Order: sequence, then structure tokens, then C-alpha cells
Amino acid sequence: MTGRLALILRRVVQAIPILLAIVIINFLLLKLAPGDAADVLAGEAGSATPEYMAELRAKFGLDQPVPLQLAQYVGRVLMLDFGYSFRHEMPVIDLILARLGPTLILMVTTIVIAVGSGVLLGLLAATGLNTWRDNLISILALVSYATPLFWVGLMLIVVFSINLGWFPTSGMEEVAAFHTGWDRVWDIAHHLVLPAVTLSLFYLALYTRLMRASMLEQAGMDYVVTARAKGLSERRITFRHVLRNALLPVVTMAGVQVSSLIGGSVIVETVFGWPGLGQLAFESLFARDLNLLMGIFLLSAMLVLVVNLAVDILYTFLDPRIEAR
Repeated sequence: MTGRLALILRRVVQAIPILLAIVIINFLLLKLAPGDAADVLAGEAGSATPEYMAELRAKFGLDQPVPLQLAQYVGRVLMLDFGYSFRHEMPVIDLILARLGPTLILMVTTIVIAVGSGVLLGLLAATGLNTWRDNLISILALVSYATPLFWVGLMLIVVFSINLGWFPTSGMEEVAAFHTGWDRVWDIAHHLVLPAVTLSLFYLALYTRLMRASMLEQAGMDYVVTARAKGLSERRITFRHVLRNALLPVVTMAGVQVSSLIGGSVIVETVFGWPGLGQLAFESLFARDLNLLMGIFLLSAMLVLVVNLAVDILYTFLDPRIEAR
């Protein structure tokens, strides 16, 4: 336990300069993009005098030098102040926290489906190497990986929402129904099915292929030959030895894929009208709401670091030798 606690503390200390670098890089990259909040508001108004534009830029602090803006922003972030959203006219932190729940629900559900199904399918493919089962799973994984997410989402809506009427087309819940308790949980789960399945298909293909390759690699190791020489059954070798070691690359990939999962959720949340951070980031980008966009980026980076810390801890259970390093 002491070694595991030391690992957690070491990772937390390492995360501090990483987050600071992410804040600075995000700020500078967004400043390179053309346009700002004043340009958007002036465009919506149809026209604006130079005096009004100067007044808007002064109001949002855009008239100051970029280094000074950066220093002020970093100082606010250190005080957990992510700024103010001119588009929504409310603090950025309130907006993010309001959308964080739906995004976490979608991400956790997607990871559970993708990793769980990918591990199972990869295991089935590896244990039935070069059989019809292996070929079928490999073909399905390839098709799933090559199919665009937005097309899958639209087709699921056409088939299961419009034609069959099994699932709602968009949203997170029926707001007008005023569900409470378990009725609300069921309503959210009902709305979650299509977005989660859509986002899971792409990552399921990755984990299936990776699990299959990892199982085959571990099956050729010396410890497997030794286990067979001792008379252990193939079932025991597979589930007690090979599977545990084969999971390590899959767990690593799951931690790495969190960042791309957030990016993929932008498409899925837009298609299904899911009220999460992805859809909020998409809207803030076109509105040039940079404070909100930087806050979303920072929170996304924090989620990635937290998930990778969880992966490191999970590693110590799958391979106890890591804890001692």
C-alpha cells in the first residue's frame, strides 16, 4: 500500500507542470485563431463603429498585450477562476459543471461497453485462431473501425428511432415528463443507448484487435510453455496467466484513448443533441467564446490525467511488480 500511495503522490506532482503547460499552450493557440468575441458580437449586430469595437475589446480585456492577458488568465486559473462566458452571460465554471455530468455518463458508458466487449471479442478471436469465429470477428472489427461515427449515428436514428420507434432521436431525457427517482434513471438510460453504442463501435474495434494480438503474443511466451509442461489445462493457462498479462496493453490504450474519446463525443453529442461538453465546445468555438473553450480544454486535460492515474493504479493490481518501481 505504501508503494501504491507513493506512486499516486508522484503522479500528482508530475501533473502540476503538465497542467500549467496545457493552460499556456491552449491560450496561445486560441489567440492565433482569427476573430474574437468582439468580432462575433459586431457581426451579429450587423455593423459596429470603431468606438464600439474598442469598447467591447476593453470590456473583455482584449485590448491588452497578449503576455499580460496570459499572465492574468494563468493567475485566475490558479485561483480556480475560469473566467466569464460572454455568450451565456454566466461564469465558465458553472457552465462546465452543468455539462460535465452528461459527458461523464456518456464517456463511462462508452468505455465500459468498448473495453468489455473488445476484451471478450478479442479473447474469442484469439482462442479460435484462423477459424470462422476469428475471421468473422476480425471482419466486423475492421468494418466498425472504418465506418464514420456521424454516419453510424444517423443510421441508428433512422432505423431504431424513426422506423422502429424504440429509442428517442435526441436529448438526454424527456424534460416535460418530470421524471424522478428510478423513472428518471430509466429515462436517461433509454436516451443513452444510441449515443453510447455509436461512440463505442469505433473504440470496440481497436480493443478487439489489440486484445487478439496481445493474447497471441502472450500465448507464445516461455511461461506458457512452462505451464503446459507442468500439466496445467489450457483453460487455466488462458484465464489465470495469459489473460491477465494480455490486459496490460488494453488498459494502457484505454487510458490514452480518453482524450480522443472526448473529441469523438463532439460529433456524437451534436448528432444526438446530447447536452455535454462536446456540444458546448462546438458551440463556443463558433461563438469565439475563448474563456469557455479554454475552460473545457483544461477540464478535458484534467480528466485525461485522472484517468491515466487510475490506469497506473490498476496496473499495480494486474502486475504487482510495477508497484515496487
